[in-house]
Amino acid sequence: MDDQTRIELEAAAFRRLRKHLMEDRAEVQNIDLMNLAGFCRNCLSRWYGEAAAERGIEIGKEEAREIFYGMPYDDWKAQNQTAASAEQQEDFKKAFAENVGKEG
Repeated sequence: MDDQTRIELEAAAFRRLRKHLMEDRAEVQNIDLMNLAGFCRNCLSRWYGEAAAERGIEIGKEEAREIFYGMPYDDWKAQNQTAASAEQQEDFKKAFAENVGKEG
């Protein structure tokens, strides 16, 4: 497989992941993604901004989130996020403590 085809396939897979998280499974909470997978939608938007920066394109945190979420983050959060339970918060603290210093 040539590099251009690989890049196009990777981009298509990313777009499908974004659609899945944003449209098909918007009810899945970011804290649950973090607790189970070690990343969430915010991580993906941050990685998008970092990839842009590597190419000399400056995209701020909120702009990257709006690009990824398809709307201002606060709007998406108000429509889809629920308050984290005490158990979710405790799981997050444990996961964070275990992953301090790791990429995420």
